[in-house]
Amino acid sequence: MTQSALRNAAWAWQAAPHYWKRYASDRKRRVLPAPLRPNPKAWPDQGLFAAWLGHSTVLLKIDGTTLLTDPVFSTRIGIRLGPLTVGVKRIVEPALAPAELPKIDVILLSHAHMDHFDLPSLRRLESRNTVVVTASKTSDLLGVRRYHRVHELGWGASVTAGPFEIRAFAVNHWGARMRTDTYRGYNGYTIESGRYRVLFGGDTAATTSFRSLKKRRPFDLAIMPVGAYNPWIHYHCTPEQAWQMAEDAGFEFFLPVHHQTLALSREPYLEPIERVYGAAGRQPDRVAVRQIGQEFRIR
Repeated sequence: MTQSALRNAAWAWQAAPHYWKRYASDRKRRVLPAPLRPNPKAWPDQGLFAAWLGHSTVLLKIDGTTLLTDPVFSTRIGIRLGPLTVGVKRIVEPALAPAELPKIDVILLSHAHMDHFDLPSLRRLESRNTVVVTASKTSDLLGVRRYHRVHELGWGASVTAGPFEIRAFAVNHWGARMRTDTYRGYNGYTIESGRYRVLFGGDTAATTSFRSLKKRRPFDLAIMPVGAYNPWIHYHCTPEQAWQMAEDAGFEFFLPVHHQTLALSREPYLEPIERVYGAAGRQPDRVAVRQIGQEFRIR
């Protein structure tokens, strides 16, 4: 084992000694199949299409160009120590495996936390035809030369990737992957392409920064995190806060992510989505998806 791996092992033990008991109990637990399976092959090249693949991974296709947010397909998410991965085991499988995805034009990474920036998944997606947009000071984690191009963005910066104009904005979170790399950035993003606007909130606690995103034309789709708030309320927003931040930015449809996939917190499994519908009130049709694998479209 390398010195780096030994340091990671020591850090993992000190940070969460209870993890090893959970790891032992999780080993025999079966990962459940996704309740639904999208069919992106059937999506035409006109319109906005989205499928929630699990956690914060959303497959988008906008007028023929594809974008994948925070791709996480591994069974266990965490630190690789030889043949083992020390981390959280999935509850539900991804709705699609990497081999079942269409050609991915753009990968969008919000920050370097392991449940958003999964290195085994990213290695499987490496392609000279794919552009990666990521937070500042995170590209060193990637095989940069194995992609067409990798762009790092700080808050307020933007880049054109194919037909997408992608702009980073400030969220209320943090970017360190381990204890010491606190210099890494963390972003939310706006995605504009032709007649469509999409908001990707990344990972965030409550913040007023979404108010600055509001324009006369609302976002067609707001992809917002809604889980892992109990007891991590200082780092992750509640469903009601997520809905309010999306309202601050202006939106038509709400796609809730960051729930139903990994046991990162204490709230009951279905509580986040139930609270999303509570926040929607008399407008439940504005909630784009409810289950992993569900598709949504605007044509």
